[in-house]
Amino acid sequence: MKDGPDEAAARTTILTVNGAVHELALDSRVTLLDALREHLGLTGSKKGCDRGECGACTVHVDGRRALSCLILAHAATAKEITTIEGLAEGEVLHPVQAAFIGHDAFQCGFCTSGQIMSAVALIREGHAGSDDEIREFMSGNLCRCSAYPQIVTAVRAAASQEGN
Repeated sequence: MKDGPDEAAARTTILTVNGAVHELALDSRVTLLDALREHLGLTGSKKGCDRGECGACTVHVDGRRALSCLILAHAATAKEITTIEGLAEGEVLHPVQAAFIGHDAFQCGFCTSGQIMSAVALIREGHAGSDDEIREFMSGNLCRCSAYPQIVTAVRAAASQEGN
């Protein structure tokens, strides 16, 4: 068994992730999640269900929430991809990251990166008007530890800080 991609299935894929351009030789069947984790070493996005059901792999593609386990890496060519690693400005956390810490909005932490990425997008989309709206727009992100009340509180706090 070969370590690299099958020559017949390999193709050059150029991904722009967190502002950096990466040229990768990938099997055409590689998902964006696997390209991020296995080829770029960006392990913040988690592989949970690998079927688009849990939200642990949520990233932003051209500013919109996306489940990276459902997108082929090649389909993300010419798009801006932001992962949890790209949210902070140097040592300064994104307001949603800070709110999650400040409101204990995680326990085991497995779902946290996907939760934060989804929360950043829903605030940007203007869907943080009420706790019910936050719950509705976060419903695709599962938390097995049931930190949902703290997550809603953190999203509400971050949204109010950003003026939403």
